[in-house]
Amino acid sequence: MTDAARTRLAQRLTTAVNALSDPAAPMVVVDIDAFDANAEDLRRRAGGTPIRVASKSLRIPALIERALATPGFAGILGYSLREALWLVEHRISSDVVLAYPTVDRGAVRRLLTDSAARAAITLMVDDVAQLDVVDTCRTPGTHEEVRVALDIDAGLRLARSHVGPKRSPLHDPAEVIAFARRVMARPGFRLVGVMTYEGQVAGVQDDVPGQRAKSAVVRRLKSASMTQLAERRRQIAADLAALVTLEFWNGGGSGSVEATAADGAVTEIAAGSGLLVPTLFDHYQSFSPRPAAFYGVPVVRRPTDRIATTAGGGFIASGPTGKDRAPTPWAPPGLRLTGLEGAGEVQSPLVGPGAAGLRIGDWVWFRHAKSGELAEHTNLVHLVSGEAVTSTVPSYRGLGCAW
Repeated sequence: MTDAARTRLAQRLTTAVNALSDPAAPMVVVDIDAFDANAEDLRRRAGGTPIRVASKSLRIPALIERALATPGFAGILGYSLREALWLVEHRISSDVVLAYPTVDRGAVRRLLTDSAARAAITLMVDDVAQLDVVDTCRTPGTHEEVRVALDIDAGLRLARSHVGPKRSPLHDPAEVIAFARRVMARPGFRLVGVMTYEGQVAGVQDDVPGQRAKSAVVRRLKSASMTQLAERRRQIAADLAALVTLEFWNGGGSGSVEATAADGAVTEIAAGSGLLVPTLFDHYQSFSPRPAAFYGVPVVRRPTDRIATTAGGGFIASGPTGKDRAPTPWAPPGLRLTGLEGAGEVQSPLVGPGAAGLRIGDWVWFRHAKSGELAEHTNLVHLVSGEAVTSTVPSYRGLGCAW
Protein backbone atom coordinates (compact mmCIF):
# COMPACT_ATOMS: atom_id res chain seq x y z
CA MET A 1 0.00 0.00 0.00
CA THR A 2 1.49 3.35 -1.03
CA ASP A 3 1.91 6.27 1.35
CA ALA A 4 -0.85 8.10 -0.51
CA ALA A 5 -3.20 5.15 -0.04
CA ARG A 6 -2.33 4.96 3.65
CA THR A 7 -3.05 8.67 4.02
CA ARG A 8 -6.45 8.18 2.40
CA LEU A 9 -7.08 5.18 4.64
CA ALA A 10 -6.35 7.23 7.77
CA GLN A 11 -8.72 9.96 6.60
CA ARG A 12 -11.45 7.48 5.74
CA LEU A 13 -11.28 5.54 9.01
CA THR A 14 -11.05 8.71 11.07
CA THR A 15 -14.09 10.20 9.33
CA ALA A 16 -16.04 7.00 9.97
CA VAL A 17 -15.29 6.63 13.68
CA ASN A 18 -15.58 10.33 14.50
CA ALA A 19 -19.22 10.10 13.48
CA LEU A 20 -19.85 7.62 16.31
CA SER A 21 -21.52 8.90 19.45
CA ASP A 22 -18.87 7.31 21.67
CA PRO A 23 -15.60 6.73 19.78
CA ALA A 24 -13.76 4.96 22.59
CA ALA A 25 -10.21 3.70 22.18
CA PRO A 26 -8.82 1.30 21.28
CA MET A 27 -11.03 1.57 18.23
CA VAL A 28 -11.01 -1.75 16.37
CA VAL A 29 -12.33 -1.56 12.82
CA VAL A 30 -12.63 -3.93 9.88
CA ASP A 31 -12.74 -2.59 6.36
CA ILE A 32 -15.58 -4.70 4.98
CA ASP A 33 -14.79 -3.83 1.39
CA ALA A 34 -11.26 -5.22 1.82
CA PHE A 35 -12.60 -8.23 3.77
CA ASP A 36 -14.99 -9.13 0.96
CA ALA A 37 -12.29 -8.65 -1.67
CA ASN A 38 -9.98 -10.94 0.32
CA ALA A 39 -12.70 -13.59 0.57
CA GLU A 40 -13.21 -13.47 -3.18
CA ASP A 41 -9.45 -13.72 -3.74
CA LEU A 42 -9.23 -16.79 -1.49
CA ARG A 43 -12.11 -18.38 -3.40
CA ARG A 44 -10.37 -17.69 -6.70
CA ARG A 45 -7.07 -19.09 -5.47
CA ALA A 46 -8.78 -22.24 -4.19
CA GLY A 47 -10.00 -23.00 -7.72
CA GLY A 48 -13.19 -24.73 -6.63
CA THR A 49 -11.87 -26.48 -3.50
CA PRO A 50 -14.11 -25.50 -0.55
CA ILE A 51 -12.60 -23.23 2.11
CA ARG A 52 -13.20 -23.95 5.79
CA VAL A 53 -13.15 -20.77 7.88
CA ALA A 54 -10.47 -20.78 10.60
CA SER A 55 -12.33 -19.12 13.47
CA LYS A 56 -9.12 -18.54 15.47
CA SER A 57 -8.13 -15.98 12.86
CA LEU A 58 -11.39 -14.01 13.22
CA ARG A 59 -13.01 -14.48 16.69
CA ILE A 60 -15.86 -12.22 15.60
CA PRO A 61 -19.10 -14.16 14.96
CA ALA A 62 -20.47 -11.64 12.45
CA LEU A 63 -17.34 -11.98 10.33
CA ILE A 64 -17.40 -15.77 10.56
CA GLU A 65 -20.99 -15.69 9.30
CA ARG A 66 -20.06 -13.20 6.58
CA ALA A 67 -17.31 -15.48 5.33
CA LEU A 68 -19.61 -18.52 5.41
CA ALA A 69 -22.13 -16.61 3.31
CA THR A 70 -19.49 -16.19 0.59
CA PRO A 71 -19.68 -18.75 -2.24
CA GLY A 72 -16.85 -21.25 -1.92
CA PHE A 73 -16.73 -21.20 1.90
CA ALA A 74 -18.18 -24.05 3.97
CA GLY A 75 -17.77 -25.09 7.59
CA ILE A 76 -15.63 -23.82 10.46
CA LEU A 77 -12.23 -24.91 11.71
CA GLY A 78 -12.52 -24.18 15.43
CA TYR A 79 -9.89 -23.98 18.13
CA SER A 80 -11.80 -24.89 21.31
CA LEU A 81 -14.51 -27.44 22.03
CA ARG A 82 -16.42 -24.90 24.12
CA GLU A 83 -16.25 -22.54 21.16
CA ALA A 84 -17.52 -25.28 18.85
CA LEU A 85 -20.45 -26.00 21.18
CA TRP A 86 -21.29 -22.29 21.24
CA LEU A 87 -21.16 -22.03 17.45
CA VAL A 88 -23.55 -24.96 17.08
CA GLU A 89 -25.87 -23.76 19.86
CA HIS A 90 -26.12 -20.31 18.25
CA ARG A 91 -26.60 -21.83 14.79
CA ILE A 92 -23.52 -20.20 13.33
CA SER A 93 -22.62 -23.53 11.75
CA SER A 94 -23.62 -27.19 11.80
CA ASP A 95 -20.14 -28.27 10.66
CA VAL A 96 -17.28 -27.50 13.03
CA VAL A 97 -13.97 -29.34 12.96
CA LEU A 98 -11.62 -28.77 15.88
CA ALA A 99 -8.11 -27.99 14.69
CA TYR A 100 -6.55 -29.17 17.95
CA PRO A 101 -7.12 -32.04 20.39
CA THR A 102 -9.12 -31.33 23.54
CA VAL A 103 -8.87 -32.62 27.09
CA ASP A 104 -11.63 -30.31 28.38
CA ARG A 105 -13.72 -32.86 30.26
CA GLY A 106 -16.54 -30.46 31.05
CA ALA A 107 -16.96 -29.62 27.37
CA VAL A 108 -16.66 -33.29 26.39
CA ARG A 109 -19.47 -34.20 28.80
CA ARG A 110 -21.63 -31.52 27.19
CA LEU A 111 -20.82 -32.92 23.75
CA LEU A 112 -21.74 -36.45 24.79
CA THR A 113 -25.16 -35.40 26.05
CA ASP A 114 -26.06 -33.27 23.03
CA SER A 115 -26.97 -35.29 19.92
CA ALA A 116 -27.08 -32.19 17.67
CA ALA A 117 -23.60 -31.18 18.78
CA ARG A 118 -22.25 -34.69 18.24
CA ALA A 119 -23.59 -34.63 14.68
CA ALA A 120 -22.02 -31.22 13.98
CA ILE A 121 -18.64 -31.33 15.74
CA THR A 122 -15.56 -33.33 14.81
CA LEU A 123 -12.82 -33.79 17.40
CA MET A 124 -9.16 -33.87 16.36
CA VAL A 125 -7.01 -36.72 17.67
CA ASP A 126 -3.47 -38.00 17.26
CA ASP A 127 -3.02 -40.09 20.41
CA VAL A 128 -4.96 -42.86 22.14
CA ALA A 129 -4.83 -40.84 25.38
CA GLN A 130 -7.18 -38.30 23.77
CA LEU A 131 -9.71 -41.07 23.14
CA ASP A 132 -9.31 -42.13 26.76
CA VAL A 133 -10.31 -38.64 27.91
CA VAL A 134 -13.58 -38.93 26.01
CA ASP A 135 -14.28 -42.39 27.40
CA THR A 136 -13.72 -41.23 30.99
CA CYS A 137 -16.51 -38.69 30.46
CA ARG A 138 -19.09 -41.22 29.31
CA THR A 139 -21.86 -42.57 31.49
CA PRO A 140 -20.83 -46.16 32.28
CA GLY A 141 -22.17 -48.58 29.70
CA THR A 142 -22.86 -45.94 27.03
CA HIS A 143 -21.07 -45.43 23.72
CA GLU A 144 -22.46 -42.28 22.14
CA GLU A 145 -20.81 -41.89 18.75
CA VAL A 146 -18.25 -39.10 18.55
CA ARG A 147 -16.89 -37.89 15.23
CA VAL A 148 -13.09 -37.75 15.07
CA ALA A 149 -10.43 -36.78 12.54
CA LEU A 150 -6.74 -37.66 12.45
CA ASP A 151 -4.18 -34.87 12.73
CA ILE A 152 -1.17 -35.95 10.67
CA ASP A 153 2.15 -34.14 10.86
CA ALA A 154 2.71 -32.21 7.61
CA GLY A 155 6.24 -31.04 8.35
CA LEU A 156 9.24 -31.43 6.08
CA ARG A 157 11.81 -34.00 7.15
CA LEU A 158 15.38 -33.40 6.04
CA ALA A 159 17.94 -35.90 7.40
CA ARG A 160 17.50 -35.52 11.16
CA SER A 161 15.70 -32.18 11.10
CA HIS A 162 12.01 -31.34 11.06
CA VAL A 163 10.72 -28.14 9.46
CA GLY A 164 7.19 -27.15 10.40
CA PRO A 165 4.81 -26.85 13.36
CA LYS A 166 5.40 -29.32 16.17
CA ARG A 167 1.96 -30.88 16.10
CA SER A 168 1.07 -34.51 15.62
CA PRO A 169 3.33 -37.49 16.39
CA LEU A 170 1.80 -39.23 13.36
CA HIS A 171 4.02 -38.85 10.31
CA ASP A 172 4.80 -42.02 8.40
CA PRO A 173 1.98 -43.85 6.58
CA ALA A 174 2.43 -46.94 8.73
CA GLU A 175 2.02 -44.88 11.92
CA VAL A 176 -1.14 -43.26 10.58
CA ILE A 177 -2.73 -46.54 9.52
CA ALA A 178 -1.91 -48.24 12.82
CA PHE A 179 -3.52 -45.37 14.75
CA ALA A 180 -6.54 -45.30 12.42
CA ARG A 181 -7.14 -48.98 13.13
CA ARG A 182 -7.06 -48.32 16.87
CA VAL A 183 -9.57 -45.47 16.51
CA MET A 184 -11.91 -47.59 14.42
CA ALA A 185 -11.70 -50.45 16.92
CA ARG A 186 -12.88 -48.25 19.78
CA PRO A 187 -16.64 -48.29 20.43
CA GLY A 188 -18.19 -44.82 20.34
CA PHE A 189 -15.83 -43.23 17.81
CA ARG A 190 -16.31 -42.70 14.07
CA LEU A 191 -13.36 -41.73 11.91
CA VAL A 192 -14.59 -39.15 9.38
CA GLY A 193 -11.63 -37.02 8.33
CA VAL A 194 -7.96 -36.13 8.20
CA MET A 195 -6.05 -32.90 8.72
CA THR A 196 -2.56 -32.07 7.41
CA TYR A 197 -1.60 -28.48 8.21
CA GLU A 198 1.55 -27.41 6.38
CA GLY A 199 2.27 -24.37 8.53
CA GLN A 200 5.85 -24.14 7.25
CA VAL A 201 4.32 -23.28 3.85
CA ALA A 202 1.04 -21.57 4.71
CA GLY A 203 2.35 -19.35 7.50
CA VAL A 204 5.87 -18.27 6.52
CA GLN A 205 6.64 -15.14 4.48
CA ASP A 206 8.65 -15.84 1.32
CA ASP A 207 9.04 -12.47 -0.41
CA VAL A 208 10.30 -10.09 2.27
CA PRO A 209 11.85 -6.78 1.14
CA GLY A 210 15.54 -6.59 2.00
CA GLN A 211 15.72 -10.38 2.58
CA ARG A 212 16.17 -11.63 -0.96
CA ALA A 213 18.54 -14.50 -0.15
CA LYS A 214 16.53 -15.69 2.87
CA SER A 215 13.27 -15.50 0.91
CA ALA A 216 14.78 -17.62 -1.86
CA VAL A 217 15.77 -20.28 0.68
CA VAL A 218 12.28 -20.22 2.20
CA ARG A 219 10.71 -20.69 -1.23
CA ARG A 220 12.96 -23.70 -1.92
CA LEU A 221 12.03 -25.23 1.43
CA LYS A 222 8.34 -24.64 0.70
CA SER A 223 8.63 -26.34 -2.67
CA ALA A 224 10.46 -29.32 -1.18
CA SER A 225 7.91 -29.53 1.61
CA MET A 226 4.92 -29.62 -0.73
CA THR A 227 6.59 -32.22 -2.94
CA GLN A 228 7.35 -34.48 0.01
CA LEU A 229 3.94 -33.93 1.56
CA ALA A 230 2.06 -34.66 -1.68
CA GLU A 231 3.71 -38.07 -1.88
CA ARG A 232 2.95 -38.87 1.76
CA ARG A 233 -0.65 -37.69 1.40
CA ARG A 234 -1.07 -39.84 -1.70
CA GLN A 235 0.21 -42.94 0.10
CA ILE A 236 -1.77 -42.32 3.28
CA ALA A 237 -4.96 -41.61 1.31
CA ALA A 238 -4.61 -44.86 -0.59
CA ASP A 239 -3.97 -46.85 2.60
CA LEU A 240 -6.86 -45.23 4.46
CA ALA A 241 -9.24 -45.83 1.56
CA ALA A 242 -8.86 -49.55 2.18
CA LEU A 243 -10.14 -49.04 5.73
CA VAL A 244 -12.67 -46.22 5.72
CA THR A 245 -14.52 -43.76 3.53
CA LEU A 246 -13.59 -40.29 4.77
CA GLU A 247 -15.85 -37.24 4.59
CA PHE A 248 -13.01 -34.72 4.29
CA TRP A 249 -9.26 -34.15 4.08
CA ASN A 250 -8.33 -30.72 5.39
CA GLY A 251 -5.10 -28.96 4.52
CA GLY A 252 -3.45 -25.69 3.74
CA GLY A 253 -3.80 -22.16 5.02
CA SER A 254 -4.05 -18.64 3.64
CA GLY A 255 -0.46 -18.63 2.39
CA SER A 256 -0.60 -21.95 0.53
CA VAL A 257 -4.08 -22.08 -0.99
CA GLU A 258 -3.04 -22.75 -4.58
CA ALA A 259 -0.41 -25.35 -3.73
CA THR A 260 -2.75 -27.23 -1.39
CA ALA A 261 -5.67 -27.10 -3.81
CA ALA A 262 -3.45 -28.77 -6.42
CA ASP A 263 -3.08 -31.87 -4.20
CA GLY A 264 -5.67 -34.44 -5.20
CA ALA A 265 -5.91 -35.91 -1.69
CA VAL A 266 -7.15 -32.64 -0.17
CA THR A 267 -10.89 -31.95 -0.28
CA GLU A 268 -10.97 -28.65 1.64
CA ILE A 269 -8.64 -25.82 2.58
CA ALA A 270 -8.50 -23.97 5.90
CA ALA A 271 -8.10 -20.20 5.76
CA GLY A 272 -8.71 -17.27 8.06
CA SER A 273 -5.78 -14.86 8.25
CA GLY A 274 -6.16 -14.15 4.54
CA LEU A 275 -9.49 -12.49 5.27
CA LEU A 276 -8.05 -9.82 7.60
CA VAL A 277 -4.38 -9.89 6.45
CA PRO A 278 -2.24 -8.96 9.49
CA THR A 279 1.34 -7.82 8.95
CA LEU A 280 2.76 -11.36 9.13
CA PHE A 281 0.89 -12.04 5.88
CA ASP A 282 2.24 -9.05 3.97
CA HIS A 283 5.09 -10.58 2.02
CA TYR A 284 4.00 -13.67 0.09
CA GLN A 285 4.56 -14.44 -3.58
CA SER A 286 1.22 -16.23 -3.73
CA PHE A 287 -1.04 -13.22 -3.16
CA SER A 288 -1.18 -9.45 -2.79
CA PRO A 289 -2.35 -8.36 0.66
CA ARG A 290 -5.35 -6.12 1.30
CA PRO A 291 -5.14 -5.18 5.00
CA ALA A 292 -8.66 -5.23 6.43
CA ALA A 293 -8.27 -5.04 10.24
CA PHE A 294 -6.98 -1.99 12.11
CA TYR A 295 -7.11 -0.48 15.55
CA GLY A 296 -7.01 3.19 16.31
CA VAL A 297 -5.52 4.93 19.34
CA PRO A 298 -5.42 8.71 19.86
CA VAL A 299 -2.43 10.97 20.24
CA VAL A 300 -2.47 12.23 23.83
CA ARG A 301 0.85 14.04 24.21
CA ARG A 302 3.69 15.61 22.24
CA PRO A 303 6.96 15.20 24.21
CA THR A 304 8.81 17.03 21.42
CA ASP A 305 7.92 18.31 17.99
CA ARG A 306 9.31 15.05 16.57
CA ILE A 307 7.45 12.65 18.86
CA ALA A 308 3.73 11.91 19.12
CA THR A 309 2.60 9.63 21.93
CA THR A 310 -0.57 7.56 21.63
CA ALA A 311 -2.70 6.12 24.42
CA GLY A 312 -1.69 2.46 24.56
CA GLY A 313 -1.81 0.13 21.62
CA GLY A 314 0.77 -2.40 22.78
CA PHE A 315 -0.89 -5.49 21.37
CA ILE A 316 2.01 -7.92 20.93
CA ALA A 317 1.38 -11.09 18.95
CA SER A 318 2.06 -14.63 20.10
CA GLY A 319 4.99 -16.62 18.77
CA PRO A 320 8.76 -16.22 19.06
CA THR A 321 9.60 -12.86 20.59
CA GLY A 322 10.83 -10.46 17.94
CA LYS A 323 10.12 -7.21 16.12
CA ASP A 324 7.80 -8.97 13.68
CA ARG A 325 5.39 -9.67 16.57
CA ALA A 326 4.95 -5.99 17.40
CA PRO A 327 2.07 -3.97 15.93
CA THR A 328 2.80 -1.56 13.11
CA PRO A 329 1.67 2.10 13.10
CA TRP A 330 0.18 2.08 9.62
CA ALA A 331 -1.88 5.14 8.86
CA PRO A 332 -1.04 7.92 8.44
CA PRO A 333 2.30 6.79 6.97
CA GLY A 334 5.77 7.81 8.11
CA LEU A 335 5.49 6.55 11.70
CA ARG A 336 7.47 3.98 13.66
CA LEU A 337 7.81 2.77 17.22
CA THR A 338 10.85 3.74 19.28
CA GLY A 339 13.51 1.18 20.10
CA LEU A 340 13.36 1.75 23.85
CA GLU A 341 9.59 1.79 24.50
CA GLY A 342 8.06 0.03 21.52
CA ALA A 343 4.30 -0.51 21.70
CA GLY A 344 3.33 0.11 25.31
CA GLU A 345 0.40 -0.99 27.41
CA VAL A 346 -0.64 2.58 28.24
CA GLN A 347 1.47 4.71 25.92
CA SER A 348 3.34 4.28 22.64
CA PRO A 349 5.69 7.06 21.51
CA LEU A 350 5.91 7.36 17.73
CA VAL A 351 8.69 8.92 15.69
CA GLY A 352 9.41 9.32 12.01
CA PRO A 353 8.56 11.94 9.39
CA GLY A 354 4.84 11.53 9.97
CA ALA A 355 5.02 12.34 13.68
CA ALA A 356 5.50 16.09 13.20
CA GLY A 357 2.10 16.46 11.54
CA LEU A 358 0.11 14.78 14.29
CA ARG A 359 -1.87 16.78 16.83
CA ILE A 360 -3.25 15.82 20.20
CA GLY A 361 -6.55 14.03 19.60
CA ASP A 362 -5.62 12.65 16.16
CA TRP A 363 -6.19 8.96 15.52
CA VAL A 364 -3.28 6.71 14.58
CA TRP A 365 -4.24 3.41 12.94
CA PHE A 366 -2.20 0.32 13.73
CA ARG A 367 -2.11 -3.17 12.27
CA HIS A 368 -1.67 -6.24 14.46
CA ALA A 369 0.98 -8.80 13.55
CA LYS A 370 -1.50 -11.69 13.74
CA SER A 371 -5.11 -12.00 12.80
CA GLY A 372 -7.72 -13.08 15.38
CA GLU A 373 -5.68 -12.03 18.40
CA LEU A 374 -6.75 -8.42 17.88
CA ALA A 375 -10.32 -9.38 18.81
CA GLU A 376 -9.15 -10.39 22.29
CA HIS A 377 -8.47 -6.72 23.05
CA THR A 378 -11.95 -5.37 22.38
CA ASN A 379 -15.61 -6.01 23.09
CA LEU A 380 -16.86 -4.25 19.97
CA VAL A 381 -15.70 -4.14 16.36
CA HIS A 382 -16.83 -1.44 13.93
CA LEU A 383 -17.40 -2.55 10.36
CA VAL A 384 -16.51 0.22 7.93
CA SER A 385 -17.40 0.67 4.28
CA GLY A 386 -16.09 3.76 2.56
CA GLU A 387 -16.24 6.56 5.12
CA ALA A 388 -19.05 5.15 7.25
CA VAL A 389 -19.46 2.64 10.05
CA THR A 390 -22.13 0.31 8.68
CA SER A 391 -22.53 -1.74 11.87
CA THR A 392 -20.95 -2.45 15.22
CA VAL A 393 -20.65 -6.09 16.25
CA PRO A 394 -19.34 -7.96 19.30
CA SER A 395 -16.18 -10.04 19.41
CA TYR A 396 -16.10 -13.32 21.31
CA ARG A 397 -14.79 -11.28 24.24
CA GLY A 398 -17.71 -8.86 23.91
CA LEU A 399 -20.09 -11.80 24.21
CA GLY A 400 -18.40 -12.88 27.43
CA CYS A 401 -16.63 -15.80 25.77
CA ALA A 402 -12.99 -16.48 26.65
CA TRP A 403 -11.67 -19.57 24.90
